[in-house]
Amino acid sequence: MPPSIALRMNHALPPEYRERLLRVGREATFAQGARLFEEGGHANRFWIVRSGTVALDMHVPGRRPPVVETLGIGDLVGWSWLYEPFVWQLGAVAVTPLQAYELDAVAVRLMCLDDPGFGRAVEHWVGRVLAHRLNAARARLVDLYGIYETKEER
Repeated sequence: MPPSIALRMNHALPPEYRERLLRVGREATFAQGARLFEEGGHANRFWIVRSGTVALDMHVPGRRPPVVETLGIGDLVGWSWLYEPFVWQLGAVAVTPLQAYELDAVAVRLMCLDDPGFGRAVEHWVGRVLAHRLNAARARLVDLYGIYETKEER
């Protein structure tokens, strides 16, 4: 199974935890071009994509924000809600019309504290997503801004 598939909630969380998580979610829709959150803002919620696509981007001074990764159905949008100081590390914008489950971060963190098994499963899932996003961001930034060695520099 490709890593991106394995990180999607449908594959990353046991069914009982997935259902429990979605029970506290609400349906949310975003128009194409709508910003879900800005890098540096307070991370008080997160989303799981039901349909559409979301682009994760990052602020680069003096440049248009590069897209780090594009997310689709079943993907987690936002991980900063789980780790203090609860500040978005990237930005997110709807590339297409978007339907998602929106979850309140405080409520889910309390659920994690209340049930250690649930908490470990959520933390493991989000940690794997975080590691994947860090690698994707690194690769994308090298593609965009990396300095490549030339023959003269050798």
